[in-house]
Amino acid sequence: MKSASASISNARISFKHSIILCKEIKGKKLEKAKTFLQNLVDEKESLDKKYYTNASKKILEVIKNAEQNAKVKNIDVEKLFIKIAKADKGEKFVRPKTRWGLRGRNAKSTNIKIVLG
Repeated sequence: MKSASASISNARISFKHSIILCKEIKGKKLEKAKTFLQNLVDEKESLDKKYYTNASKKILEVIKNAEQNAKVKNIDVEKLFIKIAKADKGEKFVRPKTRWGLRGRNAKSTNIKIVLG
């Protein structure tokens, strides 16, 4: 079975929100997942009365990259579904010391991987 994948590392989005969205889109057809995430971004549809716009934008971007990879590999895009949707913790880094309120705080990031099959 042919597959295409795409990933993004150290995205500045919530790890918790990205896990919720990855569980929701796993196993869905490609077009359904894309419209679902686009509706979350446009706030037409909600998930537990929340929209998760930042995480939805990044995951939608990764899905579009995976779709382009599938087109390059000559895989039929109409039959694709999301085989693996995975979110992992990324690197922690200390924010720059520009303002007193944010001085020295740890900022977190998320790694996202999407595999289409």
